[in-house]
Amino acid sequence: QVKLVESGGGSVQTGGSLTLSCAASGYTDSDFCMAWFRQTPGKEREGVAAVDNRGIVHYADSVRGRFTISKDNTNNTLYLQMNSAKFEDTAMYYCAADLGSSWCRRWEDFGRWGQGTQVTVSS
Repeated sequence: QVKLVESGGGSVQTGGSLTLSCAASGYTDSDFCMAWFRQTPGKEREGVAAVDNRGIVHYADSVRGRFTISKDNTNNTLYLQMNSAKFEDTAMYYCAADLGSSWCRRWEDFGRWGQGTQVTVSS
């Protein structure tokens, strides 16, 4: 069973930076898509960024140019570098995996989730 464990959440000031990490385990073949999602109370979970094993990345319009997703297969860790943080980036951030494809498909195709890590942006 693939297990995903997020870390690195916390408080950050507007305009500041924060890096989230997701330690992945329980698999031998890393050829699948991984992503970061976020969710605020009362809203649906939304895809933020995704990356496949070839390094092809996808970003939501709301974070493009500010966030960077990366994957280190040597230590099975997914990262999300958050720069120029905004109030609206405040959310619970989840790491996710789509084990059914080598490339990133739709946001709806992700079926493995971590427990989440909270990010709060304040002035």
